[in-house]
Amino acid sequence: MMKTEVFLQLLLLFAFGIGATLSVAEFQSSTPEPHAAESFNVSYIQMKNVGSCPYTVIISTSCSSPVYTRDQISISFGDAYGNQIYAPRLDDPSSKAFERCSSDTFQINGPCAYQICYVYLYRTGPDGWKPRSVQIYGHNTRAVTFNYNTFIPSDTWYGFNLCNAASSSSQLSCRKWFLCVVLGFVFSFWM
Repeated sequence: MMKTEVFLQLLLLFAFGIGATLSVAEFQSSTPEPHAAESFNVSYIQMKNVGSCPYTVIISTSCSSPVYTRDQISISFGDAYGNQIYAPRLDDPSSKAFERCSSDTFQINGPCAYQICYVYLYRTGPDGWKPRSVQIYGHNTRAVTFNYNTFIPSDTWYGFNLCNAASSSSQLSCRKWFLCVVLGFVFSFWM
């Protein structure tokens, strides 16, 4: 009887350790960082881009960005099903877009998308620019916010692709569910 209790306690400790590890992994994956897009083809987007749904995009510029920028700023965003929206030039020096500590709102038309799960910004020019966040609102999608808080490298599509994150988090939830079933099974024998 004593060996069984020790075994169950060790099993419970092991299961707790696995659960804690999965929880830390889930927390770390929920705060993604922007990155350079490795294989991003704008020409594909331009061929597919037919205006049929409106999107509101709010881009907030960081307070640690330059006072203003003359850089050319482009955006592309979309869903996991290949619906991609592209705006080749958001900047307009006469409108004072992308000034430090400001937010700019853009109306962009593009293909109708499901839930927006990626966004990339492109900057070219000498000044530099640091966006704080990008919020995207669409007719058939939930509003989504991507937090940048970093300077955008020149001549590089830079941003987030969270399209596979939903399937990863569901796999993580399945692992947690399986762990709970195992623990319930063990506790049923223990009681």
